[in-house]
Amino acid sequence: MTASALTEQVTQQLFTEARTHTAWQGRPVSDEILQQVYDLAKFGPTSANSNPLRIVFIKSKEAKEHLKPCLSEGNIEKTMAAPVTALFAMDMEFYEHLPKLFPQADARSWFVGNDRMIADGAFRDSTLQAAYFIIAARALGLDCGPMGGFDRQKADEAFLKDTTYKSNFLCNLGYGVKEKLHPRNPRFNFEDVCQIV
Repeated sequence: MTASALTEQVTQQLFTEARTHTAWQGRPVSDEILQQVYDLAKFGPTSANSNPLRIVFIKSKEAKEHLKPCLSEGNIEKTMAAPVTALFAMDMEFYEHLPKLFPQADARSWFVGNDRMIADGAFRDSTLQAAYFIIAARALGLDCGPMGGFDRQKADEAFLKDTTYKSNFLCNLGYGVKEKLHPRNPRFNFEDVCQIV
């Protein structure tokens, strides 16, 4: 089966009309939709199928209160109001799973003892997976508000203690209030940033 182009309506929902939201409706986000988003996003490619992304979905009032001291001041209000905040993290021992995830080669040996390669792979591929997650969330009708602006060490202590995971970035999830969006900021044109050689 040959792939064909998606409809304009789909590309608008995923890209051209999708926005980063900071104001949220009171509408809840179910655990089921979060699982559906992950089950779609997990098929995006990573190096040697390494899949280093780990996600903590921060939903409860108690969990949000644990997150609050980790946030920079400008991110507190919108994050407390969001139905869910995803803490995207990376497993720094992702390579231990490669015998299962990439059985066609001894990929684990590429990483063991190579701290630079581990750090590069964990960061690059967890970030890719988090981006796939955002696109999948948009595809299933959720709005997203990805952000930095938090103390990673505090977040690791609050949510990832006694694991091999480290924080990457946060993303608020829910159903955004479109009326509170700012005008879209400009983007570069193709000729400004691209070369065909």
